[in-house]
Amino acid sequence: MQGRILKGIAGFYYIQPENSEDIYECKAKGIFRKRQQKPLVGDLVEIEVIDSENLKGNIVKLCPRKNSLIRPAVANVDQAVVIFAMKRPDPLFTLLDSFLIMMRKAGLPVVLVFNKADLADESEKEEFRKVYAGADVKILFTSAAKGIGVGEVRDALRGKVSTVAGPSGAGKSTLINMLCGSERMETGAVSEKIGRGKQTTRHTELLEIESNSFIMDTPGFSSLELPEMEKEDLEQYYPEFDRYRGNCYFKRCVHIHEPGCSVRDALEEGDINIKRYESYKSLYETLDGRRRY
Repeated sequence: MQGRILKGIAGFYYIQPENSEDIYECKAKGIFRKRQQKPLVGDLVEIEVIDSENLKGNIVKLCPRKNSLIRPAVANVDQAVVIFAMKRPDPLFTLLDSFLIMMRKAGLPVVLVFNKADLADESEKEEFRKVYAGADVKILFTSAAKGIGVGEVRDALRGKVSTVAGPSGAGKSTLINMLCGSERMETGAVSEKIGRGKQTTRHTELLEIESNSFIMDTPGFSSLELPEMEKEDLEQYYPEFDRYRGNCYFKRCVHIHEPGCSVRDALEEGDINIKRYESYKSLYETLDGRRRY
């Protein structure tokens, strides 16, 4: 029997077979540990049924994956929805850009959702649009608490399997509740003292929004390490640099201090957003420090 993993908790995997509404509770065979394979939410698997009455079984085979991510740990997704709050907490651009780099490295299109947009005015929204105008992402503004912009998000998810990523307190679970039309995920408040969200989603779960449209809710987190890469390769993950890098004097220009750098010329002319560039420099320095130590 073949199905898709909807959820995994404490070594148990909950699998929905094709053309069925049943959910089987399964464990993974020991062979996966020997092969150092770990089933992920979103995986297509084959199971053997050991108790048809109580819907229990074992995973016996992992089907080939279209793609996979390490954090969030999911498989077979069509796109990523990266959700950050505009305020409360204020977005940390280096963290946001780390998400975008990770998704671009995985080859996933990104829908960038700025939630709690009701707390910001139009000039602030326009500033966010300018920062990410060249980042090759679809930008949406929502207020999940007030139901604003939820329809646009639903349209962007239609017919796709989408993974959600973002920090705690961004309103991911509230938005997913709105999309699913029910209180599917526990929600929590943002701590006024530290300005961060309480962790409410403790596991990854694949939820059906409507026919043939799925969303993977994942735990939020306040930090994210960049994928393993050489610091010189970081600039490849900033689409704003694409049209300029070929004109730099040095072939392997990293756009930090080299003379004849077309990217920094574009920055000075206002064609590359300063906040994105400063985030790039900060992440470059992070990679430089990682390699040294």
